[in-house]
Amino acid sequence: MAKRIVVNAGLIETRIAVQEGNLLTALYVERHRHRSIVGNVCKGVVTNVLPGMQAAFVNIGLSKDAFLYAGDYTANVGDYERLMLAGADDDGGDVDVDDAAPRREAAPPIQDVLRKGQEVLVQVSKESLGTKGARITSFISLPGRYLVYMPHAHHVGVSRRITDEHERERLRAIVRGLTPPPGGFIVRTNAEGVGEEELASDVQFLGRLWSQIQARHEQAPAPSVIHEEMDLAFRVVRDLFSPEVDEFVVDTREAYEKCAEYANALVPALSGRVKLYEGKAPIFESLGIEKEIEKALRRRVWLKSGGYIVIDHTEALVSIDVNTGKYVGKRDFDQTVLNINLEAVGEIVRQIRLRDLGGIIIIDFIDMEREEHRQQVYKALRRALAEDKARTNVLEISELGLVEMTRKRVRQDLRSLFATQCPTCKGGGTVKSDVALAAEIFRKVRSVAAGDAGSQDLVVRAHPDVARWFEAEGREPLEWLQALLGRKVLLQPATGGPREDYEVAVR
Repeated sequence: MAKRIVVNAGLIETRIAVQEGNLLTALYVERHRHRSIVGNVCKGVVTNVLPGMQAAFVNIGLSKDAFLYAGDYTANVGDYERLMLAGADDDGGDVDVDDAAPRREAAPPIQDVLRKGQEVLVQVSKESLGTKGARITSFISLPGRYLVYMPHAHHVGVSRRITDEHERERLRAIVRGLTPPPGGFIVRTNAEGVGEEELASDVQFLGRLWSQIQARHEQAPAPSVIHEEMDLAFRVVRDLFSPEVDEFVVDTREAYEKCAEYANALVPALSGRVKLYEGKAPIFESLGIEKEIEKALRRRVWLKSGGYIVIDHTEALVSIDVNTGKYVGKRDFDQTVLNINLEAVGEIVRQIRLRDLGGIIIIDFIDMEREEHRQQVYKALRRALAEDKARTNVLEISELGLVEMTRKRVRQDLRSLFATQCPTCKGGGTVKSDVALAAEIFRKVRSVAAGDAGSQDLVVRAHPDVARWFEAEGREPLEWLQALLGRKVLLQPATGGPREDYEVAVR
């Protein structure tokens, strides 16, 4: 299937889409004034140590202090765990390490290794999400094109996405033979098939970068940023531009020249695939990406067969529900259910990747009576998730058809990037009905009248929708209320305010 990377460089944001055939499989967005801080290396100051949570808050120059777990502090983590921790950020975290790698060391309490006012060198591992501050680690990992360098580790790992054992050993042997700087390395999936020269170049670059970070750390005040990750275009060229990508299309001359420069430096063999888009229509509209983004913001996603999936966000998790919809199958009910669930698997994984959903995800497949059908769907889900670079953990399908899974969350999901909380429903997804608001208004009118001994008219200012309900269905109750109070109740539509807002006043 043809694979394409598409760059839309706007005045406010840069959007980069990955298409497989005509399907949008990934979308990356970077706002020019709010660039991602994941990967930044900072010199911070410990502001508080929490023994009860085995964590600390660290000021790294953001509006909120960053959160440092005891397990993310290198003094508390053995070499083996540190290697696995760093590998989690590369190609889904599947790395292989020597059997001789040391096992977990006993972790001393965080209050024994950190104190208030202490300066620490840390790296941002997760964006600030919602009310939570950024998450940081003192274990630094520096990604290159083919390698990830970990100055505090001592072992060489290979991404498990490289499945050929001879290739794995070849790459491991090359890295060990390069006399690299002190530390450990992970060989990334991009390194499959490359030679010693490319790996040596990466080793030298990453070694120099770490030396520069150390030198800046000695001189910089705290808090401050010591090393900032490159822009989105550079990261996409470094991490995603591979021989499987047929073309890399950019819609502005300035961005094209920048991407071509990055490609010449990082992947010169592929630089000829970087092209300037010359069409008149906006590039995302021309290639059908804009419509795919709109679909990705919807709650319901239709399947080709007529079934559909529903994606709901809650405080604790994301739930995905599979429904038969218009699909009724042919003869066998069990086979109909299996077909819908198998089709849903592909779309569910695509939506998870596209929307960048993270944390706990619950998938409610249509109930399957046969164990072999449940296993079939589960294996299909595992195969589809194997292409996801984010680290996932999936439990088997329960008898109720539920799958519990987790996916590593690093950045804001697509919905958080493109949408904000509804000012009317406050995120609840529903508002009070007209009749419920009318009943509430009647109670408020009686309360105001009880607190006012006069006989002046009462004025109700309510949303036009509610005012229309009074005119259509509320005239008789309004007359009863006026007779009960012995005074007039006047209704006035109020424009411009939230639907549930109203005011009752004495005139």
